[in-house]
Amino acid sequence: MILKGCGWKFGDNIDTDVIISVKYTKDPQAFGQHCMEAIDPDFSKKVKPGDVLIAGRNFGCGSSREPAPLAIKATGISCIIAKTFARIFYRNSFNIGLPLLECIDAPDYIREGDELEVNLDTGEIRDLSLGRSFQSKPIPPFMQDLLRDGGLMNHLTKRFRVKKD
Repeated sequence: MILKGCGWKFGDNIDTDVIISVKYTKDPQAFGQHCMEAIDPDFSKKVKPGDVLIAGRNFGCGSSREPAPLAIKATGISCIIAKTFARIFYRNSFNIGLPLLECIDAPDYIREGDELEVNLDTGEIRDLSLGRSFQSKPIPPFMQDLLRDGGLMNHLTKRFRVKKD
């Protein structure tokens, strides 16, 4: 699976309350329009479907609320590349069908606005603006199945669908 989009860059220790304020977590319709507004109030107006979020270490730390990855997905972000992720955020993201790649080098070089191409099968991250490639661990095939099916619940429904006679 190959994704293409513009990069949006954030730093280290971006917690779930910064991704989406708790005051918006009861209204799923507001997730996308309020995503990352504590850092960049215009983020949701600038991001385009398919774009890629780039971050430093410990992205998604804080509470284990699912609205954080849901808010990012609602903006149209196709995947997140970070040096490291908080484990519960990592799991919640795949559960809702939002791919994540851990890459220690890419966030140091990719600039906001760079055109990116991400190959989830191989883990290759190409910065088309810089003419440079980075390597992350590829997403394992069973997790790619989750992504293709749109998340864990859709995957399980598809896998265990009972056939009617």
